Amino acid sequence: LARGLKSSGAVLIEGVKASGKTETATRIARSAARFDTDPDVAIKMDIDPHLLLEGDTPRLLDEWQLFPGIWDFTRREVDARKEKGQFVLTGSATPDDKARRHSGAGRFSVTRMRPMSWFERGWSSGEVSLQSLFEAGSPRSSDVQFSIPGVCEQIALGGWPGLIGEDADAAFDFTRNYVELIAEVDVDRVSDRRRNASKVRRFIHSLARNISTEASLHLIASDAAGSDDTLDDDTARAYLAALERLMVSENLPAWNPHIRSSAALRKSPKRHFCDPSLALGALGITAQKLGSDLRYLGLLFESAVIRDLRVYAWAAGGNVSHYRDSTGHEVDAIVEYPDGRWGAFEVKMGVAAVDEAAASLLALASKIDTANTPSPVVLCVITGNGFAHRRKDGVCVVPLATLGP
Repeated sequence: LARGLKSSGAVLIEGVKASGKTETATRIARSAARFDTDPDVAIKMDIDPHLLLEGDTPRLLDEWQLFPGIWDFTRREVDARKEKGQFVLTGSATPDDKARRHSGAGRFSVTRMRPMSWFERGWSSGEVSLQSLFEAGSPRSSDVQFSIPGVCEQIALGGWPGLIGEDADAAFDFTRNYVELIAEVDVDRVSDRRRNASKVRRFIHSLARNISTEASLHLIASDAAGSDDTLDDDTARAYLAALERLMVSENLPAWNPHIRSSAALRKSPKRHFCDPSLALGALGITAQKLGSDLRYLGLLFESAVIRDLRVYAWAAGGNVSHYRDSTGHEVDAIVEYPDGRWGAFEVKMGVAAVDEAAASLLALASKIDTANTPSPVVLCVITGNGFAHRRKDGVCVVPLATLGP
């Protein structure tokens, strides 16, 4: 945020609601207009929107997307003032007018705020930074003690700032109510027409059941419809678009490298929420109940790792995707940076599966056509327990509770 204000006239902070956007922006803003709570906002928009831009700078325009017309007025004001650091805009839904967003090119910097990572939450020591792995270092850390109930509680609490200091029961209530509000209110707010809340709820349930998988939209729609109803693919596509605009759903795209193998690359994304705790709220699963379903716990743990990799990679301009080809060979995460460096990551809760994961990573590295795609800088297995180290085959092993940016 500070870097953006030094380089641009305005900074747009996008992120799912309750991720801490307003609190973060308030710490740097010197005045504010609250578009979601101030009744005078609508009046000022009708009379003279410039009134909303008056005040000490940086000025916060909180939940600006509720009155999207303010975007163009802000852009023009940035042009007129010809100064950096004038405005901070926060929003928990992306606007549907792409032209409006594009009109901010060169004037706005954009940053995504996700729920907190394990490192930000205080659950990771940060002894191993993602950036250090890309510098070909040998990771080292203390031994991580692993407990199924502990991991279940951490996944249930998620990265929500409002749940700091709370227990798993409070987390269950929070995520269950969060999902209800999405189905009852938020999807309607960002859709082109009123949606059936019951069907939206079942659609979110189906996404939760298929988290960390490549489930097709048709499969999710069929699952959401149940035996006594229908949900066509177009409607399901509209529901997913609304959840993506709300930044609740965040698919993991497929990676497209050059490979020597004759296998065809799969293009299907993997299904994820912005935070895996929402899956528990959607399905009505408590942290205690989660502990009895180790397979599903593993899928949620993978989703937590993906969220953290996204947070850490984003800080350095990187992106995260996944790999899968027609032979069934898959790798959970690919972290890639603009300079072409990339690394491959497998996720395994227990160290017993590290050998298998390392073999998968080495197999991927052997398939890369290095004439067109550079070799990976790092191959790494992220685990729930153990200690950070580099194996003799060059594959790193890093517990999530030691990983940081």
